[in-house]
Amino acid sequence: MQFTWVYQKEHPQQVKYFLKEQGISKGLLAKIKFQGGEIKVNDQVENVLFSLTDNDKVTIVIPAEGEHETVLLDETPIDIVFEDEHVLVVNKPAGVSSIPAQYHPNGTMANRVKAYYKKQAYENQVIHVVTRLDRDTSGLMLFAKHGFAHAKLDTQLREKKFTKKYQALVSGKLNELQTHGRIELPIARDYTSLLKRTISPEGRAAETEYWLDQAFSDAALVDIQLHTGRTHQIRVHFAAIGCPLLGDDMYEGRMDLGIQRQALHCYDLRFYHPFTQELLEFKQPLAEDMTAVIKRFKD
Repeated sequence: MQFTWVYQKEHPQQVKYFLKEQGISKGLLAKIKFQGGEIKVNDQVENVLFSLTDNDKVTIVIPAEGEHETVLLDETPIDIVFEDEHVLVVNKPAGVSSIPAQYHPNGTMANRVKAYYKKQAYENQVIHVVTRLDRDTSGLMLFAKHGFAHAKLDTQLREKKFTKKYQALVSGKLNELQTHGRIELPIARDYTSLLKRTISPEGRAAETEYWLDQAFSDAALVDIQLHTGRTHQIRVHFAAIGCPLLGDDMYEGRMDLGIQRQALHCYDLRFYHPFTQELLEFKQPLAEDMTAVIKRFKD
């Protein structure tokens, strides 16, 4: 894979500093140098100390990444929402983890994506997860298809240029859930559990913004945008205001409405393409189990 830029500055600059401005890390430079890549200026191979002048054409050739040999293959088909040579957006079903864990090395989205890459015989088969979802959360999930794309997307995440919105079914009376609001409560580990989180003054700052979408007799569908990214943030925050997510037994959500996982779905994902800078926006309808609960409330 190669990328080309034209240097357009009045004053000379070494290649390494110019490439840093393009998002090329020291690690990626080392990979180019030691793993079969190339740096070219005006189609001639040069090193990082070469001094660029106005209108020089700079090309990098990044060696193929191969694959993670330790990541097992899961041939289960994936639901592809968008794909090009740099990014992959998929619709993750509930009940599937994002990445393997020590005692669950297979059956995750990473395993499924690797099997897809292998079937397509892609040059780069390392799995780069950009946005994760909890095992029982459904919806849009983003993968970078190579390390350079991953680095540029991570920069966007740090700079908060991503928009990721969720829909959730929450319990609670309507007068306890405003049309629009923010939940700003610090979140910490609950030391009575290996997984659970809790509200604590000693926790990390967390902010969740929400809008009422549909109101039912004793529940509601809400749109949610996170302004921080704490573990279980949505689940903990809505439980804290007395409106736990339906199906979320960890945080005392109702389990009598036909949904056996937290009723949470990532439906809206927006980010800038790492190389064209085009704003990409994807929307994914609610999963069937959440739709069935809404229908039950309306009938």
